[in-house]
Amino acid sequence: MNKSKLQLAIASFVKNKKTNADYYNDNWAERKERKTYYQSFTRDKLLAMTEEGFLEYISKLWSMLIWGNKKYVADQLIADNGFDVIKKQLAELLYGSAPIEKRWDTFLKSIKGMGPATISELLTYANPDEYVIFNKTTIQCFTYLEIPDMPKYNYQYTGKKYAEVCAIAKEISIALKSAGAEDCDLLAVDYFLWDEVLPLAEKKEPGNQAPVTVTPKTASDSKSLHDEIKEKLVAIGELLGFESRSEVTIGAGARVDAVWEAKIGNMGKAIYVFEVQVGGSVKSLILNLKKAQSNAAVQAVVAVADEEQLAKIIRESAGVIDEKSLRTWNSDDVLAVYDSLARAHESINKLALVPESF
Repeated sequence: MNKSKLQLAIASFVKNKKTNADYYNDNWAERKERKTYYQSFTRDKLLAMTEEGFLEYISKLWSMLIWGNKKYVADQLIADNGFDVIKKQLAELLYGSAPIEKRWDTFLKSIKGMGPATISELLTYANPDEYVIFNKTTIQCFTYLEIPDMPKYNYQYTGKKYAEVCAIAKEISIALKSAGAEDCDLLAVDYFLWDEVLPLAEKKEPGNQAPVTVTPKTASDSKSLHDEIKEKLVAIGELLGFESRSEVTIGAGARVDAVWEAKIGNMGKAIYVFEVQVGGSVKSLILNLKKAQSNAAVQAVVAVADEEQLAKIIRESAGVIDEKSLRTWNSDDVLAVYDSLARAHESINKLALVPESF
């Protein structure tokens, strides 16, 4: 960690807390209110939660701000995982006795639709002396502070990495206390990162580079990255207003990774098909996209991969797929677009322009 950058940010934080006390007190009060709400739960209370209670429980999370219709998200989580399974896994994650590395990994493998940002936020509220929020903002800030080996893809957000991040956050907490800051649990560290370090990180000063792209080393890593990109494609479609789904049979024998559908009055649908490639042969991808083109409603087929794979797809699909309807999308761009859309929706949804019950 670059201690000089950290100390400069801490000095600014302490100074600004004094000169703009109302702003800092209001923001900290809002965080304490969230913490109080989540700490009112026990294992038994969580296990006894109703589906309506679960909607309230997840709706209060910052990680849910990107979604205007939070009931849709809650209903999808329950449909994908089963309500009893969700409650059991949450109880074990938050109140279990196993090491955090094991609880973290077990939850992410067991529950679909609740990722590192969501579960780390819940852990932070439940036990802010031990756990910190672990999301894109954390990574951006830690990268600025020159903390190495920050993850880029979801499969790199392991329990071991989370334990390392929490240990670093505790060092920052100690440094804040030494500088005279009060209320320095790891939720306060997240506040400090968001308010002081993030603006510096976003300036993209020399040497402040994004995490380096890492090629998956194992078949499991490749599958995890494939699934992450597929999930982000579905989420982007939903955020853009499409009916968006994964693993869809779209043509004769063509089961594709994701589709976006738009209804055109009572005339029918416009469909956009996506296939993701992470290493290996591109033949099955090309075959699936060719089959998908047989559906008259398909307006375009999109191959999603890294630059090397995309070049191979373009070369090998020549004369096989109709070039006019083939599109290519860099997989890193997909992740970047999702992050940008998520930030935009978070900002807009904070305005509460449309009531939740609309």
